Amino acid sequence: EALDTLLQGANISLLFEQLEPGQGNLSEPGGDEERLRLAVRDGSTHAILRLEETATNSTESWNYAILHDSTSELSREARGRLLDSIGEWEDEIMEVNLALTIDEATNPIRWDGDFTAADVSTAAESAGFVLSMLIPLLIAVWSASAAMQPSIDLTAGERERGTMESLLCTAATRMELLFGKWLAVAIVGAGAVLLQISIFLAAFSFLLPAGFFGIPELGAVSILSLVLAVILFATSVVAIELALAVRARSVKEAGTTLAPLLMAFIAPALFAQFVNLEGIELWWFAAPVFNVCLAMREALLGINDPVHIAIWASTSVMYAVLAVAWASKQFNREDLVESIN
Repeated sequence: EALDTLLQGANISLLFEQLEPGQGNLSEPGGDEERLRLAVRDGSTHAILRLEETATNSTESWNYAILHDSTSELSREARGRLLDSIGEWEDEIMEVNLALTIDEATNPIRWDGDFTAADVSTAAESAGFVLSMLIPLLIAVWSASAAMQPSIDLTAGERERGTMESLLCTAATRMELLFGKWLAVAIVGAGAVLLQISIFLAAFSFLLPAGFFGIPELGAVSILSLVLAVILFATSVVAIELALAVRARSVKEAGTTLAPLLMAFIAPALFAQFVNLEGIELWWFAAPVFNVCLAMREALLGINDPVHIAIWASTSVMYAVLAVAWASKQFNREDLVESIN
């Protein structure tokens, strides 16, 4: 009754069930593992508190365990609230405890079994959760930084060297030249990002103990979403950097112009890692940079919401088209493509 009051005070909705006979170790999920995982996904239940009263000289003595899914933010929140309420309950029991032993008097409520065994998430899900907090941010930062120097060299650099006008005298149209420069920068940037990601994952798997970090189990839709998000983001980034670099009067000016641009990608990409994906508002998937970072997070977590995919994919295509159109407009200006004296 005391615990029930504390839980209600913590805004926790309760549903009581009898423990199965012969439950044994309370931390072992057993038959509740799959049930809780599905319940967490559909939002009906976020955690399971198991309680078992034990016979001691204490006025009250209990064993407990909290089953949760560490990859769900709401499940982790429910577990935290339950632990806080149990701590308050234990303090109340200790005030009236008349047990004969020090352990029973000071620790009337004990966790039964292995603390980590009560996590129902699989190693693959945990890996996907960890990577979803790192990979989108790293891809956003590395894509922007890796494409910066090639963008400068193929625009402001060529103007300084006097080779831009020679290119314009060839049979290729300006759109073809722009596409060639865009493709060259995209290939260099993509190669750099793939190499950095490979080194990062190799170091991650090498430094962590064997079996500690699993491989995310991604379906075909998740993989396609991840690849599409990266491609659309890279398209926009390269086009924007080319458009800005071609406006510069020198390589130094181009570097000064593009350096602050990194913050325009880093800030939203960093903030997007802390957005709760459970019950998220739809407008997040339409915001620039945020949308592709959230798309990559959902893909790595195996979340394939058709509405979310439709919003971020359509808005990302729109941003990519606008970026390419702006770059094309800059490239067609005579004052921006002539060589610098």
